[in-house]
Amino acid sequence: MDFTLSPRIEDFRTRIARFVADEVLPVEADPAAWDAHGNIGLDRLKSLRARARAEGLWCLQLKPETGGQGLGKIGMAACYEEMNRSIFGPVVFNSAAPDDGNMMVLELAATPAQRDLWLAPIVAGRVRSAFAMTEPHPGGGSDPTMIMTTASRHGDRYVIRGRKWFITGASEAQHFILVARTSDDPRSGLTAFLFDRDQPGWRIDRRIPVMGPEEHGGHCELVFEGLEIPVENVLLGEGEGLRLTQMRLGPARLTHCMRWLGLARRCVEIARTYAAERFAFGERLSRRESIRLMLGDLAMQIEIGRLLVMKAAWELDRGGFARKEVSMAKVHVANLLHKAADVAIQINGARGYSTDTPLEWIYRYARQARLVDGADEVHRMVLEKTLAREGRAFWAWPVAGG
Repeated sequence: MDFTLSPRIEDFRTRIARFVADEVLPVEADPAAWDAHGNIGLDRLKSLRARARAEGLWCLQLKPETGGQGLGKIGMAACYEEMNRSIFGPVVFNSAAPDDGNMMVLELAATPAQRDLWLAPIVAGRVRSAFAMTEPHPGGGSDPTMIMTTASRHGDRYVIRGRKWFITGASEAQHFILVARTSDDPRSGLTAFLFDRDQPGWRIDRRIPVMGPEEHGGHCELVFEGLEIPVENVLLGEGEGLRLTQMRLGPARLTHCMRWLGLARRCVEIARTYAAERFAFGERLSRRESIRLMLGDLAMQIEIGRLLVMKAAWELDRGGFARKEVSMAKVHVANLLHKAADVAIQINGARGYSTDTPLEWIYRYARQARLVDGADEVHRMVLEKTLAREGRAFWAWPVAGG
């Protein structure tokens, strides 16, 4: 594992950092730029996206032939962290969930014809997308084998019936990836489909109110009442839905962590600035031992998170699955983000609790981090299962040529 960045990756990282500082943060600081759901308004987003694309900072995660920059997971880790110095950052560069994960899995799994029809418009920024997997009880959540939405084949079409919920971005998505049950086989009973917003036979039942701010399109409950999907819109093939979810969710979990590290660093930045300016009882807050201990611990925890993320990124880039590495990163960084926001609010006092800084936004957003893409407890069970299988080899060092 070599932690040095290539000159090309470093060039992208520094240009993104400059763009965020000069272009994105001033928009974030303007209350008029926000929409009603705690995100950047679409008119301001369109302008920033055009500038980011003109500077070649668009879709870094995709291959050049797809319309991206081909940075790989290590390059993404360095750049995504810089993007999310601003809460508006990732969506400006077309690297925000759920489009980010959807584009990466379509690049891997879609046929050339499917990429032209379903992927290219997302890459171009003309449409948004959603991934429809999670269901209300007793359906599938962290365990996709419990999925109850059915896809029954009738000739050259599948008919979809069932319900999904907490589908991020659904109210503004045009293109959807849907996971449904085509048989009762425990390994090959699921199939992934592509469908368009304008097709009949489904509806958005509600946009679910949530505690925190929302991505564009919210988190929605969907009802399928006879949606017909032609066979050419099956991804990977019938029975390959579980494999498709594994292909998508592992890297997507890691990209969440990359972005959350940027938000955690922003919390420390705001806390340090305030502590350096604020006087209490005759001295600056930054000189108080209690403050220094809190900030020093956060600095260490962020660096631990970066190392976990980079190890997982390295493992993915060299062709591994990185299951335990992604799980460790997911648990650590999700909890770190919540702690960073909490500590920064504490240091800022009433100012941190107000909307004068983005800290309260980050705090509300951070609580979902321990739930999305697998709750902490699920990932810890994955790690214990891996430990039980591998024993001492759980901690084995990779060996060159091995």
